[in-house]
Amino acid sequence: MEKKTYDRMDLKATALKKAEYDQCIFKHCDFSNADIAGIKFIDSAFVDCNLTLASLTDTTLQHIRFSNCKLWGLRFDTCNKFGLSLSFEGCSLNHATFYKTNIKKTIFKNSQLIETDFTECDLTRATFDKTIIEKADFRTSRNYSIDPERNKVKKAKFSLTQVVGLLDKYDVIILDGN
Repeated sequence: MEKKTYDRMDLKATALKKAEYDQCIFKHCDFSNADIAGIKFIDSAFVDCNLTLASLTDTTLQHIRFSNCKLWGLRFDTCNKFGLSLSFEGCSLNHATFYKTNIKKTIFKNSQLIETDFTECDLTRATFDKTIIEKADFRTSRNYSIDPERNKVKKAKFSLTQVVGLLDKYDVIILDGN
């Protein structure tokens, strides 16, 4: 499927055809609890969609933009890792999992990430701006850059060795004391 817009589809009742969706737009679609395992989404957008608890096993998500979507409990760690590229704006990613997922250059803008798992993630150039990442666990994540003045980080957990990612905006040099 190419360059097609899908509006107000209820995928709980009707399964999405296992295919490649290239440059497609999904608007106001309900993917909650849907099985979209193995489907390929490339250069596509999800706008005002509900993907809560959708199965993403081996799902391809290349250059995907989520806007104002509810993405609760999604297991991004089960996606096809090849070319994984995501951006989130105005989304709710509560209880989502990115365990050991390379999410370089991922943008989380004006989004909510309550109890989201970033265990062992490489967050190189991942951007957090005006996000709510309260209670997020970044202890085993690395290479992130989070401005505590522009993001809500209350009760978030960070490792001492990687906490420098909270000071990036100050362009300071931190030495180990020697």
